[in-house]
Amino acid sequence: MNEKVLHTLEFNKIKDRLTDCASSQEGRKLVQALLPSTDLAEIDRNLAETDAAMLRIGLYGTLSFSGVKDVRDSLKRLEIAASLSAAELLSISGVLTVAGRAKAYARDSEKTPEAPKPVPRAVRLNAHYTKNQPDPEKLREDAADDALSPYFRDIEPLSPVNKEIIRCILSEDEIADDASAGLFSVRKKKHALEERIHTTLNGILNGSRALLQDAVITMRDGRYCLPVKAEYKSSFPGMVHDQSATGSTLFIEPMNIVKLNNDIRELEADEKKEIEKVLDTLSGSLMPYTNEIRRNIEILAHLDFVFAKAKLAASMRATRPVLNDHYYINILQGRHPLIDPKKVVPITVYLGKEFDLLVITGPNTGGKTVCLKTIGLFQLMGQSGLFIPAAEGSELGVFEEIFADIGDEQSIEQNLSTFSAHMTNTVRILSEADSHSLCLFDELGAGTDPTEGAALAMAILNFLHNMKTRTVATTHYAEIKVYALSTEGVENASCEFDVNTLSPTYRLLIGVPGKSNAFAISQKLGLPSYIIEDAKSRLENEDVKFEDVIASLEESRVTVEREREEIARYKAEIEEYKRRARENSRGVEKGRDKILQKAREEAAQILADAKETADSIVKELRKQEQNGAAVFEADQTRSTLNKKLRETQASLSAAQKVKGPAQPVSAKSLRIGDTVHVASMNLNATVSTLPDRNGKLYVTAGIIRTQVSVRDIELVDTGKVSGPGLEPTKKGKKSHAGNIRMQKTMSISPEINLIGQTTAEAIPELQKYLDDAYLAHLPQVRVVHGRGTGVLRKAVHAQLKKLKYVDSFRLGEFGEGQDGVTIVMFKK
Repeated sequence: MNEKVLHTLEFNKIKDRLTDCASSQEGRKLVQALLPSTDLAEIDRNLAETDAAMLRIGLYGTLSFSGVKDVRDSLKRLEIAASLSAAELLSISGVLTVAGRAKAYARDSEKTPEAPKPVPRAVRLNAHYTKNQPDPEKLREDAADDALSPYFRDIEPLSPVNKEIIRCILSEDEIADDASAGLFSVRKKKHALEERIHTTLNGILNGSRALLQDAVITMRDGRYCLPVKAEYKSSFPGMVHDQSATGSTLFIEPMNIVKLNNDIRELEADEKKEIEKVLDTLSGSLMPYTNEIRRNIEILAHLDFVFAKAKLAASMRATRPVLNDHYYINILQGRHPLIDPKKVVPITVYLGKEFDLLVITGPNTGGKTVCLKTIGLFQLMGQSGLFIPAAEGSELGVFEEIFADIGDEQSIEQNLSTFSAHMTNTVRILSEADSHSLCLFDELGAGTDPTEGAALAMAILNFLHNMKTRTVATTHYAEIKVYALSTEGVENASCEFDVNTLSPTYRLLIGVPGKSNAFAISQKLGLPSYIIEDAKSRLENEDVKFEDVIASLEESRVTVEREREEIARYKAEIEEYKRRARENSRGVEKGRDKILQKAREEAAQILADAKETADSIVKELRKQEQNGAAVFEADQTRSTLNKKLRETQASLSAAQKVKGPAQPVSAKSLRIGDTVHVASMNLNATVSTLPDRNGKLYVTAGIIRTQVSVRDIELVDTGKVSGPGLEPTKKGKKSHAGNIRMQKTMSISPEINLIGQTTAEAIPELQKYLDDAYLAHLPQVRVVHGRGTGVLRKAVHAQLKKLKYVDSFRLGEFGEGQDGVTIVMFKK
């Protein structure tokens, strides 16, 4: 890729931001060496690595690579058996420490996800449920299976060697006392001698205070001395090592500690030798691993570079582009990464399928140049393995060369020298561009006579169009608009401008040429109308008609867009009404059953009260023995009430019983192996034996084998044996597990909302919800994760791929939440 386009499109500014995201010196070197690639396989590999790093950051947090330094010179010294200094060993230890940290990070990401909570025994008996539990080993493999896994596996942290270096070397200037037995012994002796010297000197200080300038012990040439007044030199026996600047103080080593100081100097020499032995031993322990350490540096630098790309993508809310080798561009809602995110207006632009030349027109400061730079910069970023700040599904081509002639000056004051500079650049582009190139021209042909400039611009564009070179050019010339309208494979586009507010909207509209707004803008700014009318009269009729056509197209476009928005709004409202109607319908059915049940219970209560009243009346009458006829009537009334009560109670019990089979099966039609539905147990089972003369037979559901009546079963079409988790119980009654399933079905929601949660919080909650939803036999559920940076959506999709009971999943469609929602379908 030519150096000029990298500067013109400000790719170096993107690299500067990427450099800030890297945490090691070696990683920053890789960032500075980053250039766009023309190898599709290499680009896809780089994008996959960035994608894997983003997912790992979202799931397990970021990883720091600070401490990775270039220690290759030290490794060369090790290879010739040289001993390294403490500083060199610490630098290598820093690399190994980062390697260990990266290895631990990889192990954490490969851990088996938390096992689901225990389920009731009756549910565990369901063979279908048990069969679909995720295999821990399989989950471990899936969690580690991404583009970065080979790098993490190749890291060699050399933990035992590194721990020894850290134990022995405290800093560049300090070796631990216990680094070796010899060093420990020498320092112990040295410490004892220093204690004796201090004791002796303190005694001299106390006995010769009058002879001393200050009551302090000092060091001169590595020996302990006392500051003695010059006039008492002869009275203080010892060796003079130094004197003050004025000569009034002499630093004298007392004679009775000279031997002790000599002994210390000898011990210091021994200490130095022991330290050299320690460093030599540590260097020897690293010698066999120079290749591993060198490989660690390369891997860690590359991982730092990849994680820096992921951090940059997250900061820009970028997504992974789809690369193709057909030179096709389709940028969806692209945002220029160097413009303030609060001010940037997304653009959607495509090129390379229906047309290979796009002409963008519109007023000054309308966003044409930003559009050009966005296309070019996205191509450079995508071919460099970087994510782009655009919507999911954006596509980029792989171009062998990208050329850009984009100037900073766009005023009418351009002079001949500016035109010459642009034309020189254009000549170079035309000599090097081919069908594998992308060309970007800003205000092509400007800076000279308008008629000649327009003709020259059309000739240049036509030449590139004939070569099938993908080209995007901005212009003000009406002639080029006509050329785009009349030439196949060439398309007009415009940057929208709001005449009412005299401001651009920065929206790119493909298929509509831009209208000249000079008259409208001038009128809004206060230019007299008679001058504007005079200007209009000087235009040629063809120009007026062309501008009128453009104005009509613009009005039609605005009308169509408004109607499209209204249609979309109506569709959304209809979907909402349909959803509410479905919910209301389900609610009515549930409410009807509850009302009927309540009515039966109230009727039973009324009859019970009536019976109790009748009994009390009869007892009272018998007690008084007044009228036999009255007693007879009371008994008759009581009997009638008892009969009605029994009928009501029977009806109430029947309503609570499980319904019998809809289509009873004939005993003669049954065959061993047939799949039947047991109505009383509400499960599917397989026929194990034929019915006996009493109509009894054995059926098997999972590991459950029970005897049922032929009147309690019906044939089913599917051969799949399943059950809701019911244990064999008394006829007509549900087991404890059946009650659990019914409660689960009644309470489980068809939707889970994960918005606002981190991936670490959301994934366990999602796992439990999906288990419950599957146990409740829901056919599908809706997972709301939002759009955001896309990390949570990718984590959700990664988790769904691991679940065997998930049949398929997809993003929501219009009216379902689109890419902020995932619809999950369960296996039946």
